Amino acid sequence: MIGNSAGRAFIGSFTSAGGHGITAAAVDRDTGALTVLGSTDAVPDPSFLAVGPRVGGAVLYAVGESDRGVAAAFALDGDVPALLGPVQAVDGASPTHLALVANHLVTANYGSGSVTALPVLADGSIGAASSVLRHEGSGPDTGRQEAPHAHQVLADPSGNWVVSVDLGTDSVRVCALDRDSGALRPHDETALRPGTGPRHLAFHPSGALAYVLGELEPTLTVCRWDAATGRFDVLGATSVLPEHEAAEGAPRTYPSEVVVAHDGRFLWTANRGHDSISVLTLDESGEKPALVATVGCGGRWPRDLALDPSGQWLYAANEHSGNVSWFAVDAETGVPQHAGSIEVPAASCVVFA
Repeated sequence: MIGNSAGRAFIGSFTSAGGHGITAAAVDRDTGALTVLGSTDAVPDPSFLAVGPRVGGAVLYAVGESDRGVAAAFALDGDVPALLGPVQAVDGASPTHLALVANHLVTANYGSGSVTALPVLADGSIGAASSVLRHEGSGPDTGRQEAPHAHQVLADPSGNWVVSVDLGTDSVRVCALDRDSGALRPHDETALRPGTGPRHLAFHPSGALAYVLGELEPTLTVCRWDAATGRFDVLGATSVLPEHEAAEGAPRTYPSEVVVAHDGRFLWTANRGHDSISVLTLDESGEKPALVATVGCGGRWPRDLALDPSGQWLYAANEHSGNVSWFAVDAETGVPQHAGSIEVPAASCVVFA
């Protein structure tokens, strides 16, 4: 049995598409290789995972991306995660993302266009939902933006704000979370270019910038972040694909995830349809990303990218080809070089503990 230490990865997958649920894997720090330890299907469609602290170890949290969305906590005492406390309803549909903020687990509910807060209890388990904040609005793509679709939620670098990215309303929202009551309070909303369909956001290590990745257009929007006021300001945007591959009439690409290097020199995006990883360099200010390369993702339909804690290995969860691939990151160029893969049916995300 592998104990609670660095060197483990957890992979979410869609059980409704033949996935095993949550797969636990050992990580070889020298080669980046994953070795499957086992899996659990205790929660249906655990499409996104997060790791939090627990006395003597860590806790794994998962959303269940179903119409009647749920969230659950898992103890990591053995090779395979084990349910910790009851599975809780998020009072929203199709939760796609989650984050730990101010002693609460917060979920982004794509189907209902809402954000839910659930208290994290002393043992790491979660209690019943304490509040639900529903978004309003729509966008110009009537097929995908007919209503709000919260796709990601995360804490800002200061830990004082909850940030949610809404694909349906072409906006990034900021709210406050009361640590004691779990009440979510709207604070601010930043509009992005209509039709970009923002999906995920990543902060620069400085904490002063954020990069918002569009799903409906292969676009990266750079924003300045002011933690004192809890507001974003849009600085500019750039394509994450070469010009001729992002032009009108080119095959449709649906970017899924954005990751920033620990030292702030590089940024990567996963591109579904194009089935690639884009490599962008960041200047000293971080305000001007520049596309330098695209490489194959090692499979089809990369739904997630994850950088290991050392920053040396990049992992792609390839949903349609049913595998997780890993890449060695070139320290000078940032270009990832394919190093191996394992089979994980309907893979959706990778996290480390």
